[in-house]
Amino acid sequence: MEREDTRGMSSSQAQAVRILSVVWFMTILALLMFEYDFMNGICRINVESHILSDYLCTFVCVSHDHEIMVVTGNSWPAPQQRSGMAEASLSATSSSSSSHRLDVPLFLEDRKSQDERSLQLVEFAGDSQLEAAIPAWPRETRAGRFLNKLSSKHPSITARVMRVVNYLRGPRPKVGLEDLSPLLNIDWSKGGVHLRLPLETVSLRLTEPLTSPWLFLILGAAYIIGFSFFSRAQSFLTPPSSYIGCTATYWASNNNCGLNGALCGPFSNSTFDFRCPARCDSVILQNPRTVGNEQVVFQPLIVGGGDAQKTYRGDSFICAAANQAGLIGNSKGGCASLELIGNFTNFLPASGNGLTSIGFPTVFPLSFRFRDTTSLTHCEDNRDGALVFNIIITWLLFVILRPKPIVLYWCLVCIGYWHVSLFSQPRASPPPLSLAFGTFLPTLFIAYAFWRLAFRFAMPAFSHAPLEATVWYLAPFWAGVLTNLTTDKIPISRLTASDLSKRSGAITALVIIIIIVAIIIVNQIRVIRKTGWLPHYLKWYGLGGLVTVVISQLPGLELRLHHYILSMVLIPGTAFPTRLSAIYQGFLLGMFLNGAAAFGFDSILQTANELRQDGPQGSLLPTFVTNSTNFNASIALVNQTIAWDGLTGVWDGFSLLVDDVERYVGTAVNFSLASFDPTIPHFFRLAYTLGADTGDFTMPAVLWPNGTWVDPVLGPS
Repeated sequence: MEREDTRGMSSSQAQAVRILSVVWFMTILALLMFEYDFMNGICRINVESHILSDYLCTFVCVSHDHEIMVVTGNSWPAPQQRSGMAEASLSATSSSSSSHRLDVPLFLEDRKSQDERSLQLVEFAGDSQLEAAIPAWPRETRAGRFLNKLSSKHPSITARVMRVVNYLRGPRPKVGLEDLSPLLNIDWSKGGVHLRLPLETVSLRLTEPLTSPWLFLILGAAYIIGFSFFSRAQSFLTPPSSYIGCTATYWASNNNCGLNGALCGPFSNSTFDFRCPARCDSVILQNPRTVGNEQVVFQPLIVGGGDAQKTYRGDSFICAAANQAGLIGNSKGGCASLELIGNFTNFLPASGNGLTSIGFPTVFPLSFRFRDTTSLTHCEDNRDGALVFNIIITWLLFVILRPKPIVLYWCLVCIGYWHVSLFSQPRASPPPLSLAFGTFLPTLFIAYAFWRLAFRFAMPAFSHAPLEATVWYLAPFWAGVLTNLTTDKIPISRLTASDLSKRSGAITALVIIIIIVAIIIVNQIRVIRKTGWLPHYLKWYGLGGLVTVVISQLPGLELRLHHYILSMVLIPGTAFPTRLSAIYQGFLLGMFLNGAAAFGFDSILQTANELRQDGPQGSLLPTFVTNSTNFNASIALVNQTIAWDGLTGVWDGFSLLVDDVERYVGTAVNFSLASFDPTIPHFFRLAYTLGADTGDFTMPAVLWPNGTWVDPVLGPS
């Protein structure tokens, strides 16, 4: 039952009211946004509501020459008038610079008719004894009277605050950064020795005949045709039914195969020719998987393979097992064939080709062995060849063909997206083209926003330095496109507390990443401040952060920052022609394309179930009555039973796993062991059920052949 607050609302209703209040407040702020005249450093503030204007704090926009121009209502002067007023005010302030004068806005006529509203220039004299100007705030508003009183009582504090504000604000009018001079146009002199090596200039001159748009169109068409044949050879010459993913198995976890495994048959007398993609060794379990009395996590699930015939348990990852057995390679993938053999007892651990399997000392109803030959052809994974091909093509675009920056940008977007979709990280095998095209259109819309917000300001700055641009853009770009490989060794898969605590080195890696990102952000803020654009970026990033905080509080949902979202957040802050901005843009664009092509646009808000996947739910766990103190080992196993406590709460039944196979479903509180082999160990896990749903299973209780009963440890399995 929901708790009632003092106003008669439930807690969920109160939370909804708070969220709506914040959204309303944000909407009002958005309606009162500043509009900047970027040429002259003039700030326009629109306040149309007489009611709101009485309660607004004073907005201060200070130009580089310590003056302000304010418009009440809609009486905004023409560009020529603005220019003239700026020049006049510049001359006025230059004649009295020693007085530390600061001009701030004053709404003198906010209640006049619209026709009578006009531009107001207001000056306030500063205290020459202070290191910075102390403004005389407007008196017509409550905020103005309060600020006047505050500044008169604490002039030194006000001066320090204004110095900080002026520093963060940067120069007025806004300025651009200096043009980049090519690093590879070497001109070095020392001790009478003069070395001149204009590599960029020579490169531009030699490749000038190859920059024809017609040649670009012909080679572009040839690339599309060649890439299509490459993709056909990669994915569409092997029968689609033979493709399996890196996590393909014959047996599902816990009780998902049903009572006695009926949903996962047949168990024997079946063969299968299959094709595996490359790099399945790096596909690991994200949540713990219980096998007997062991738990496997953060590695491929492989059980068995250590006997002479290399027999694997049915829930082993087939591709990882084939790699361990030496039938396929990790870098090229490959084809193989297997045979189901049914029941097998005592799966032995093994190591091979960098992979280690675990053992399972009892019986399991489904197992498989690999056969020596397969009927499949065209089995090699050509993603490495495709990568080399695309890297060469993008290098030719940067250095030889040199199209316009916007054309070059769109070439990067398309090549990177389709490389991920068809080669490096397709969503399935063979690649589902319908899904790829379905995501491609919104990807292009977002990429256009990237161009407008950032790339059009930085990429053209390297048009005269194509060799240098290949270093700053291409290397990080391909590192971002191949995020699944470049970040593979970082021990962080998901930013959840359970993952970080369980995986060795995860917290250290996270701290290092945070420090590096913080350094990058601080340096980028420094660059933005030098141009005078920092208030603009702080406004929009602050608004975005506020929106993110609000939506993160929606009930039943959790915030999830996918890496395509991180790219969308960070790319606008790279809109400055520096070499570091080029590096950031290349990597972030590649990372965005990797996320969009490989996973699609997953929601920024997801439910706990979506994030948990096959991990523990946190549900109530049943308790075994049978334990190490009351189990009677002198009774033969054929006469033994195990028991557990009865139902509680809303649950309506039990599910019992014996040796990782569901052997009982019902409401009884005991189970006979008469049908089990007394010469091998047995593992018992118990869960509550509610209709077709199953709660968490307990950790395993173990009954060894010598009659020893080992109680389960606390917690879910």
